[in-house]
Amino acid sequence: MQTAPNEPAPDPAPMKPAHLGAVVSVRGSVVDINFDTHLPPIYSLLHAKDGKVAIEVLAQLDAHCVRGIALTPTEGLARGNSVEDTGGQLKAPVGKGILSRMFDVFGNAIDRQPAPADVQWRTVHRAPPPLTQRSTKSEIFETGIKVIDVLVPIERGGKAGLFGGAGVGKTVLLTEMIHNMIEHQKGVSIFCGIGERCREGEELYRDMKAAGVLPNMVMIFGQMNEPPGSRFRVGHAALTMAEYFRDDEHRDVLLLVDNIFRFIQAGMEVSGLLGQMPSRLGYQPTMGTELSGLEERIANTDTGAITSIQAVYVPADDLTDPAAVHTFSHLSTSIVLSRKRASQGLFPAIDLLQSSSKMATPGIVGERHYLLAQEIRRTIAQYEDLKDIISMLGLEQLAPEDRNVVARARRLERFLTQPFFATEQFSGIKGKLVSLKDSLDGCERILRDEFKDYPESALYMIGAIDEAKGKVKAGKPEDKAKPEDKAGPKPPGDSSSKAKPEPQSKPATEKEAAHAAVGPHES
Repeated sequence: MQTAPNEPAPDPAPMKPAHLGAVVSVRGSVVDINFDTHLPPIYSLLHAKDGKVAIEVLAQLDAHCVRGIALTPTEGLARGNSVEDTGGQLKAPVGKGILSRMFDVFGNAIDRQPAPADVQWRTVHRAPPPLTQRSTKSEIFETGIKVIDVLVPIERGGKAGLFGGAGVGKTVLLTEMIHNMIEHQKGVSIFCGIGERCREGEELYRDMKAAGVLPNMVMIFGQMNEPPGSRFRVGHAALTMAEYFRDDEHRDVLLLVDNIFRFIQAGMEVSGLLGQMPSRLGYQPTMGTELSGLEERIANTDTGAITSIQAVYVPADDLTDPAAVHTFSHLSTSIVLSRKRASQGLFPAIDLLQSSSKMATPGIVGERHYLLAQEIRRTIAQYEDLKDIISMLGLEQLAPEDRNVVARARRLERFLTQPFFATEQFSGIKGKLVSLKDSLDGCERILRDEFKDYPESALYMIGAIDEAKGKVKAGKPEDKAKPEDKAGPKPPGDSSSKAKPEPQSKPATEKEAAHAAVGPHES
């Protein structure tokens, strides 16, 4: 009986040197390793310093040397250290055991609980589903956020991007969507944090636990303090988990990514470390391929769908930046956030004219919805064109029809604001979830001038349109004098807005209403 356990022992001993290499050089996160007999293939995972340092092979320099990027810090790694080829690629855990858990890029649990049992391990490098298996039907995914459902509807099984610079509300909007959709979402939700703050991950975990939706959610993080190699692969690990639920369990998956720009940025750092010649604005020459490799795996099949909502940081608010341009091409819905609207207190600060959705066609959303959305865009666009005239000559100089357009546009802008559940503790206003029917009815009634005698502030930060009537009844008696002013001298913001001291004492509603149509835009 002793020969049986002893028999396998001699086998690994001669094989081990074939799978061992030695470090040739270490430059930051880039490590060159020499293998005498066995050259590991691309994407192989190597371990050094007893598994403390993980390295992924990204290039074969010659017959004996490979170049890899470290997925962990390389402190203490020195020339001559032995490196072991694990014989496989980076793997992620999949299975029902990962639900309600939080992981890092290696599949280690980071929620202070024991490692999940009953899981399989699959490589993070997988091919997208072939075209023959993809679904072609289009459905709308309701979010409960008025401006999104009316003007930029999201596709079920599609990809939506939230574009914006720093501090305009991408993460808040993403968190609100999680809150609104996760309760109605029949399938699994996966949150992937790429290069964002640890604080946001901890807050999200706490909020999801309090909301009772954690049992159908998985979170995976590669935070901004981790090496670029780790941030570069965490998106692939999240997709491997999502593909398991879609293909094996035939469930719909809601994949939330914050932030896809950090994935591109990590690729740029890796590319620079590997010595590749940078492309335009310092981006890696392989950016398009790397982004496509990630985005094309987010797809609908006949068995299930992955609906993805991605936050996309826009450097310096420049939508012509190569990172934003490449991301635009993969999305079915592009939601652009505007710093100008955020400064006016119009939240969610979505730019109504720059945002677009491929779902906004009569064949998908219906004739009434489509015509109403076009009318809203036309009214807002006319208002934008009139702002210069108003700033120079005043609202009184406009033709009566143009004055009506301005009044409708300003009321529409305020009606399309919405109090969020995610910001209740800061604003003190209870969050509202608004159905698509109520959103369309409200916009239609504003365009029919049903609320022309109501003050603009009555439409600000409400849910359904009928709440405006309750707001006016609850307001002061002198508020009734405001409707006549609204269509008149208030928007220029010169005499009437300055004559009123209330904006200082009242919350964002009055402050925002006191903003002239062009006040914030004048230099």
